[in-house]
Amino acid sequence: METKTLDEVIALCETLSNRHRLRIIAALSGKEKKKYISELARELEISRPLLYLHLQKLERRGIVKGKTELGKGSRARRYYELCDFELCLNGKKIKEMLENEE
Repeated sequence: METKTLDEVIALCETLSNRHRLRIIAALSGKEKKKYISELARELEISRPLLYLHLQKLERRGIVKGKTELGKGSRARRYYELCDFELCLNGKKIKEMLENEE
């Protein structure tokens, strides 16, 4: 994911400005690259409903992606994995973005 406009950078920064969401990103950056909600909730020690809200925000921004898969006993589980993203921001880049908006 590449941010091209100032509005995209602002939206990405807003998404990343939450400790729970940063912890989710870190958890999905480990050895096990995909995890399901219950597994993440236990690891991060937060409720599944709260985790799901944060995952939705990360998914809308394109930072994580979710996929439903059949597990043992034909039980459906929603797995999440981290998408490739990078935020490179400096004064020059911000100035360019602002100038492009004018």
